[in-house]
This record gives sequence, C-alpha cells and structure tokens, in this order.
Amino acid sequence: MDDRDWLILHTLFNEKSITKAGQSLFIAQPTLTKRLKQIETEFGVKIVDRGIKGVRFTPEGEYLAKRAEEMINSFREIKEDLENFNHSVSGTLRLGVSNFISKYKLPLLLKLFKERHPDVEFQVDTGYSKDIFNLVYNQVSHVGFIRGDYSWPDEKHLLFEEELCIVSRNEINLSDLPNLPRIDYRTDQLYKQIIENWWAEHYSQPPYIAMSVDQGDTCKEMVLNGLGYAIMPSLFLDGIKDIHKIDLKDKKGNSLTQKTWMFYYKESVDMNVVRAFVDFVKTLNVYSL
Repeated sequence: MDDRDWLILHTLFNEKSITKAGQSLFIAQPTLTKRLKQIETEFGVKIVDRGIKGVRFTPEGEYLAKRAEEMINSFREIKEDLENFNHSVSGTLRLGVSNFISKYKLPLLLKLFKERHPDVEFQVDTGYSKDIFNLVYNQVSHVGFIRGDYSWPDEKHLLFEEELCIVSRNEINLSDLPNLPRIDYRTDQLYKQIIENWWAEHYSQPPYIAMSVDQGDTCKEMVLNGLGYAIMPSLFLDGIKDIHKIDLKDKKGNSLTQKTWMFYYKESVDMNVVRAFVDFVKTLNVYSL
C-alpha cells in the first residue's frame, strides 16, 4: 500500500461509484478496478460489493476506508512538517473560502501573495460559510474566510464589515415592502436568520417572494432589470450606479451589518507558510481589493 492506494479507498468510499472515483482521481475505470483487486489481495479481504446503485463497502472495507483518511492526513502532516524544516515559505496552503469572497476577493489576494512567495501552492475549497467553518474547525483547511458571526474557539481576524441594505431599481417606500416582489437567493442560514428577524420586527405579514435564485449575482441582475427588490450585503453593489439603496436598521436605529472573518488555529501559524499568509492578510484592506 502506498499513499495513492489510501487515496483510492478514501475517494471511492465518498463517491460510492468506481466511475465517479476514477473521474475524481483521473484514473481510468479499468485501472482503478484492477488496483482495487490488488488491494483486496494484499489484505486478504473483500473491500466492496458492486451493484446496480454503485459500490457497497463490506465491514472490512469500511474499516480500511476510515483508516485511509487517517493515513492521508498523516502523509500530509509529515510532508508539511518536512517543508517547514528549511524555514522557507513554501509548500501547500490549504484555504477554505466562502463563495462570495472566493469570487470577488480571493484571486487578487492569492496573486499578490504568490508574487511575494512564489514557492507556495494553494489548495482552495469554496462553499457556504457554515461548510467552510467545518473545514477549518476540523483542520482540513489551514485558514478560513467566513462571512457571519460564527462562534470560533481560537484565533480570528476581522477582514471587513459591510452594511445590509434593501436594493431596488427605483425608489420604494418601506411601508409598501410586504406587497412588493422580493428576489431571494441561496445563502447561509445565519445570514437568512438576520433578515428574517429584521422582517419580523417590522412587519406582521410575510414577504412576497417572487423569485428564489441560486446566487447573489443572479439576484442582483434581476434587481437591476427592475424585476423586484432584494436584501443584500453592500459589497454586492460596489461600483453600481443608478440603484436605490436603503440600509437596514433595527428598531433602535442601529445599522445591521455582516462581518467577514479570517479564522485559524494558533498552532497552525507554527507553519511558515500559514504564518506568512496570516501576517500578509492582516496588512491588507481586503474590502478594497
């Protein structure tokens, strides 16, 4: 068994399909099947049963798949430790980044960091902030960029804070809001809860949701074309003219905002590459990138 074999077991266990596992690993299906049989021969156990709905792991196979994840993590830690011995800023930096930040802020941020430290490579996972939180919490990612006030047990750094606002193509009256078409988009539950609490504070009837779209950018384009209003963080609207905005305020008149954080474990900065990245980000105005 080598590290590639452990990766095969780990990927196959997650995909439950030899075809999908092969595609993920860039291995031809016959080659993967052959290697899987060799692993079974080496251990003297049957690892999977193949059926119409894909593969099903035997109890022995499940045990090996769980140990595979441990072995992959051990290989990765050993490699990172060895890279850290020479005191240079090199190796692979594992980042978890919320969808919006990965699209609008991350590319330039990584470009600037790479110019300063050309020997660094990046492994980036993107998704909703809740999922990124779990990646950093479980130390799959060294550093996470997360939108929202999640409770984090270790080191964090505030990147920026943005106001939440009602946006529309034309001026609207807040008293008319329940009867106007609203465009919602898929987002984190924590953010949705802020909006729902604000609505419950101000209105006794539910909003009229005319559309639910997949992304904030799609929602913004619908608003710009006069198809309804939306409630969005202000960063979505940077550089857009001729749009009407109303900042959300609670009953005490305080503006509602959303914060974007950098989360990481203190022990992670023992690695040269993580420490260099964290220090680099702290010197930047990420909002202005």
